[in-house]
Amino acid sequence: MNETALPKDDSRPVIDLDASVETPVESAPPAATQRRGNGLAIVALLLGAAGVAVGGWGVWQVRHLQASTQQQLSQVQALNDQAQSLKLNEQRLSARLEQMPAAEELDARSRLVIQLQGDQQRLNQRLETVLGASRKDWRLAEAEHLLRLASLRLSALQDISSAQALVQGADEILREQNDPGSFAAREQVAKTLVALRSTEQPDRTGLFLRLGALRDQVISLTELAPEYKDRGESLLGLTADGDGASRWAQWWDQISRYIRIDFNADKNVRPLLAGQSLSQVRLALSLALEQAQWAALNGQAPVYTQALAEARDVLKGNFNPDNPQSKVMLEQVVELSKEPVTVATPDLTGTLSAVQAYLERRNVNAEDSIKPLAKPATDTAQEATP
Repeated sequence: MNETALPKDDSRPVIDLDASVETPVESAPPAATQRRGNGLAIVALLLGAAGVAVGGWGVWQVRHLQASTQQQLSQVQALNDQAQSLKLNEQRLSARLEQMPAAEELDARSRLVIQLQGDQQRLNQRLETVLGASRKDWRLAEAEHLLRLASLRLSALQDISSAQALVQGADEILREQNDPGSFAAREQVAKTLVALRSTEQPDRTGLFLRLGALRDQVISLTELAPEYKDRGESLLGLTADGDGASRWAQWWDQISRYIRIDFNADKNVRPLLAGQSLSQVRLALSLALEQAQWAALNGQAPVYTQALAEARDVLKGNFNPDNPQSKVMLEQVVELSKEPVTVATPDLTGTLSAVQAYLERRNVNAEDSIKPLAKPATDTAQEATP
């Protein structure tokens, strides 16, 4: 829009082709004036719109600048807060640095910490060693106790089987130690095992039961004096008459109670015992067998031999050896008298002494290994004190 061109346009004459020739030229200026006013109005409107646009853009720019300024102010405030916190942290660090010791002291403390860690590791190793040693000591104490029990079983009961099992358990415990120092103790234990295995265990329970069975047979050993019974033999038939038993038959029946005819007169004839005497002999034989039972169960060889000798004398002196029952009982008594009830048990005193000596040497070695460890611990405590 160039305002300098408007007067040039207004000075130009407007020729109307449709108008008549007679119309004069001077009537054109009013239309040009109207057009000029319309162009100015349009220009003014355009200028107003441009001004409004420029003003709105300016207002938007101002608001945008205010928002960015506010944001920058908040950022500046946050930066100030961070700077303050950093300053406070710096002050705290400075205070801590002032409280920290010097480099030489830190080096000394680090060396002390390293030394303490080494001592702690050694103490842990020693503790594990001591705990393992204590377990081994308990096992060795158990082996000693087993040997004491075996010695007691041999001396009191002469129980070879139980003593052998106990000594075998002690030998297994010594073998678990895997210690060369236990060689002497294991040697004694091995000798004791060989001696026990070569010793025969007497069957005391079997002897007790066999003697009890003989006692049960004492009651039915012999009968009272036998009476003569009529078995249809011809001798009694000769004394009978046709009408029944005669006085000869009655007399023979009575005398047969006291008289017996033995056709083997060359043998030793023993008198038959009466009822009361037979009961006394049975009681004496039963008591002798009972005494032999007690001696067999308790391992009393002299009492056992004496009791069976008495039982043998009772059988030989009061019962007929030709009787099958008394003969079998006498043979059994003689056979039982040859059975041993006691044995010569090996002495476990040397074995027990060898194991005790090994335990003492082991305890002394453990105490010697503990003493050197106590000195570094005290030195470390003294260094940590300053």
